[in-house]
Amino acid sequence: MKLFSATPGGDARSLNLPGSTAPILFALVFVACTRGALAQDYAATTPGDLKKLSLEQLLNIEVTSVSRRPEKLSETASAIQVITSEEIHRSGASSLPEALRLASNLQVAQVDSSQWAISARGFNNTLANKLLVMIDGRAVYTPLYAGVFWDVQNVLLEDVDRIEVVSGPGGTLWGANAVNGVINIVTKSAKDTQGLLVTGAGGTLLRDFGALRYGGAVGTNFFYRLYGQHFDRNSSVLANGNDALDEWNMSQGGFHTDWYPSDANTLTFQGDFYAGTEHGALSDTRVDGQNALGRWTHAFSEESELQVQMYFDRTWRDIPNQIAEDLKTYDFDLQHRFVIGERQTLVYGLGYRLMQDRLQNTPAISFLPPNRNLQLFSGFLQDEITLVPERLKFTVGTKLEHNDFSGWEVQPSARVAWMPATNQTLWAAISRAVRSPSRIDSDVHLPSPPAPPGVMTFSGSHGFDSEDLLAYELGYRVQPLSRLSLAVAPYYNFYNDLRSIDQLSPSNFIIENHFKGEVWGVELSANYRATDWWRFRGGYNYLHKHLWPTSTNALASVREGNDPEHQFSLQSIMDLPGHFQFDITARYVDTLPSPNVPSYFTFDVRLAWQFKSLEFSVVGQNLLDNQHPEFGAVAGRREIERSVYGKVSWSF
Repeated sequence: MKLFSATPGGDARSLNLPGSTAPILFALVFVACTRGALAQDYAATTPGDLKKLSLEQLLNIEVTSVSRRPEKLSETASAIQVITSEEIHRSGASSLPEALRLASNLQVAQVDSSQWAISARGFNNTLANKLLVMIDGRAVYTPLYAGVFWDVQNVLLEDVDRIEVVSGPGGTLWGANAVNGVINIVTKSAKDTQGLLVTGAGGTLLRDFGALRYGGAVGTNFFYRLYGQHFDRNSSVLANGNDALDEWNMSQGGFHTDWYPSDANTLTFQGDFYAGTEHGALSDTRVDGQNALGRWTHAFSEESELQVQMYFDRTWRDIPNQIAEDLKTYDFDLQHRFVIGERQTLVYGLGYRLMQDRLQNTPAISFLPPNRNLQLFSGFLQDEITLVPERLKFTVGTKLEHNDFSGWEVQPSARVAWMPATNQTLWAAISRAVRSPSRIDSDVHLPSPPAPPGVMTFSGSHGFDSEDLLAYELGYRVQPLSRLSLAVAPYYNFYNDLRSIDQLSPSNFIIENHFKGEVWGVELSANYRATDWWRFRGGYNYLHKHLWPTSTNALASVREGNDPEHQFSLQSIMDLPGHFQFDITARYVDTLPSPNVPSYFTFDVRLAWQFKSLEFSVVGQNLLDNQHPEFGAVAGRREIERSVYGKVSWSF
């Protein structure tokens, strides 16, 4: 992710992970050879098992992102889409952002080889700041701009169990920045990833990829897995077809353990470490990081559960001649779910987060003060009341949160769900959510002060307030046929105090809260199993956005985000005779208005042969044209080429 320039660069104080990954991979092979027999006793559910699930079974997948408790997807009163591990596998996606394209309620655009712009319900850009993203309960958030560095979220896709994508506010449960949506990436338990997995790939854009994972067990109640992976990706291209010189590489390793000391208790401990280089025409950007998470879950009964979670996350990024950041995050979270009587389920929680942000400024860009210790205190309470058993539910709750920029924030919501029949769910909701300020909003200065007389300056405002959303949503989910499910969710969002760029003088610009806006649209999604060997999933998204300034100083030409009015996607998954698989993922994205990016239609194709634990596949991506742009200003805009890669996977 490049903050202020299209050209990555520089030197970095980084972990030499590519070299250190070799002994990890060697250790994985050694452990696999000595413990392979034990692994067979705990065989995981295979993708072949998942594709045999009926549509009704898929709709009964339990999700947790909407209410912080397990509930069936078919009964969830929210605009949520679930991407299963099988759908990720059959799409041919080779990265997490590519997998997120399968959620039609997201706006996903590739900017260059390593950068992505991802949002929900509008306001998309490379610094998108209204979407909360979690990986196994760990928020991948940077206070630098209140968003996500997508280039370092490189989970091993074979380990992903599902991705829950909620469009619409989630602030009542998840807090600030869960404004337009929540993405929750849930990986498989160690018990479900037993044995050895070896996979390798190579091609034109994904030049090479290799991963090794081993899962084992100690006794009957302790399970673990270790993994290592590495990839090299080729450059994107410029409009004239020349190489953009932005190739990049990343190495990553990690572990996951699950201990079940009793039927009521589960202890999870997991961690990852990575390092990579994003090349540029003049210099290189280097990144590295480590994280560790521990979670204890105690089940008092099927309706009552206590969960305590803590994690540490460190990220380092050096963009030469711009900025270097060392961020350490410490997070504690407690939540308790229990029932009152026969018709009420209460969920409450407390949280604390400390973010130690250390920045190395340059003459071009500075953040003042350069170092901050940012604290976040939070608590939430949600009450689900069953008004008519198995028919009518009412949910109300609020989140109370304190941050160091804007102080106390309250984010309430109310939601009603009616199930007139077992195959139908209707819901309505009203919610308030906030996007709390970031360091770019408050502390940034370009160039670093003092600026010479007459030089154009740009700075943040210490008085920058939270952006505010009041959201209204309706929804209807139905399974009219045993092989077909449909969902529709119209919505209306009204925003106050949106970020603006105010011009105080011909050469002085400042960030303020002088925009308002409204966004309305509708999201459609469908799943259809045509036969036992052929099924489809897809969706359509319509979005209209209107913003206006509330101050004469606010530049009317400045718009937060760049969003298509229409987009749709369709995934076809087909099992052929002779152990062959043939899959197509197509998508259309409408014109981006400012800066103008032409609309495009393209598709990916995957052909695979799978026999028992061995699989060979060939994947073609962006096949319709030689190259096309997806985001960015015309000057220096990168474009994404047609590409192909081959892959082999072996598990035992």
